[in-house]
Amino acid sequence: MTETVSTMTQARPAGLHLGRLFERIALLVVWVGLIAIFGALMPQSFLNWGNFSIIFASYAPAALLALAIIVPLTAGDYDLSVGATLTLSSALIGVLNVWHHLPIGLVLVLALAAGAVVGAVNALFIIFFRIPSLVVTLGTTSLMTGIVQWMTNSSTIGGIDNALVMAVVGGRLFGVPYAFYYAAAAVVVLGYVFDYTPLGRRLLFVGRGREVARLNGIAVDRVRFGALIASGVLAAAAGIVYAGVLGSADPYSGLNFLLPAFAAAFLGATTILPGRFNPWGAVVAVYFLATGITGLTMLGIPLWVTNVFNGGALILAVTISQLTRGREASDIG
Repeated sequence: MTETVSTMTQARPAGLHLGRLFERIALLVVWVGLIAIFGALMPQSFLNWGNFSIIFASYAPAALLALAIIVPLTAGDYDLSVGATLTLSSALIGVLNVWHHLPIGLVLVLALAAGAVVGAVNALFIIFFRIPSLVVTLGTTSLMTGIVQWMTNSSTIGGIDNALVMAVVGGRLFGVPYAFYYAAAAVVVLGYVFDYTPLGRRLLFVGRGREVARLNGIAVDRVRFGALIASGVLAAAAGIVYAGVLGSADPYSGLNFLLPAFAAAFLGATTILPGRFNPWGAVVAVYFLATGITGLTMLGIPLWVTNVFNGGALILAVTISQLTRGREASDIG
């Protein structure tokens, strides 16, 4: 009898460990399966390095945007303005570099500064005036959309300095444009901050419970303020990469990244480090969604399916993320 109980006690942790391991890699497994399905349907056009190279480069702005989203999310705030900040950043590059002939280096610094200002404005109203983050960032989204339309005369601005284009998509490493590696570098840096620094632990602590964090001596408002500024800067960086990928500034299409980026942020919280918003999971989720959208497009599926795919992915991701976080909380309790 004692031996049977002992065997069951040993088997349960082993089974639990395998279950958690599968949970960590489940999205990666599904991603590989998705590639296999599209590869079987379109072996010549889908399964070639050129196609994956395009996916990696063209979705680098979405990857950066997903990172911009998860920083304040970890601290418990939503930033719906990241798509508009991306668009504002790329529009500033077009207006200042093409129309006003400012040096591209200075323009990039100004674009990043604009992102920081947007983050600071969001933080001011969210933290000091105690307005819900969804309301504030929805308002700043509309505000920036109008400003961009005014700045650009609602037109696409072509002819951005070729130095930016070459730095983003002109150079390649292992056949993949540099755009992807900028996003990958941001993932590594943010992953290190989240996992190995006191700041990352404070972000997580604040997101789990602000009052408890405050009682433990954490400057909650300062952490949230910094997270929102970081979100604005990352979104502006996404706009820089986006302008480099296009070679122009489009006052509208940047907003299309918002839904897939949010879907990726929540879907990413179900993998690698389940139950936590994490950079590694977010970028895997971005390219999982990108693979699905690209494959469906290549199959000739109507364009409206993309919105259905992204919207469905967001709802499913939020549901799974909530279930995972709830299970983690019950396990801790």
